[in-house]
Amino acid sequence: MAASETNRRDDAPDAPAFVTTHWSVVLAAARSDTPRAQAALEHLCRIYWYPIYNFVRRQGHSTHDAQDLTQEFFARLLEKHWIADADQSRGRFRSFLLLMLKRFLVVEWRKANAQKRAGNLHPLPLPLDTAETRYTREPADNHTPEQAFEKQWALTLLDTVVRDLGADYEQDGNGRLFEVLKPTLTGSRETQPYAALASALNMSEGAVRVAVHRLRERYRQRLRAEVAHTVGSPADVDDELRHLFRVLARTR
Repeated sequence: MAASETNRRDDAPDAPAFVTTHWSVVLAAARSDTPRAQAALEHLCRIYWYPIYNFVRRQGHSTHDAQDLTQEFFARLLEKHWIADADQSRGRFRSFLLLMLKRFLVVEWRKANAQKRAGNLHPLPLPLDTAETRYTREPADNHTPEQAFEKQWALTLLDTVVRDLGADYEQDGNGRLFEVLKPTLTGSRETQPYAALASALNMSEGAVRVAVHRLRERYRQRLRAEVAHTVGSPADVDDELRHLFRVLARTR
């Protein structure tokens, strides 16, 4: 695909993101079992399962119990239509999830455990076998479970954006370009000099400068679109982005 075609695909205005935004679809179809709503909710669950697991572990639950609690929480969220309790006018998917999780941990775990034994819930396939490895690799900190949840939410969002952006470049035949330039998304000019990048890519410094600019622009667009998937209105996107950057600043 030509660069101009790629840019046109990613240069869509902000508003159309809400035509198919995952959270808005879920909220609009909260009391239905439409395939579109179910698929949208499952997408969000797969993105946010690890922040949930991290929160549960920091509440003092064992590895095994945290895996069970995470699995059962999402199973009940999907099958018991808890989403219908969400207030669209106050829509932040991360806030809704954390509220429902706290309620679940206090009130619902005993019921969920009984239903699990009865075989009434269908678990969502989550890579929980990797959860404890990720958790034990987390650096020691004094974050509360709520702060840790938000940290993992922010990092997961960024990881999702980078992964999807890399898939776009790979699909366009530019996987090598992306891998070499990816550090420029977070590093400074001093740590990623254009001369070194140009040498690695066999390109001119001017061409690298243009490529880095395009990569960063596409990254910003992807990040904005991913945030748009988790809020209830276009008016909330900028505020949620500011909150995300505040969370990231606290993790450094």
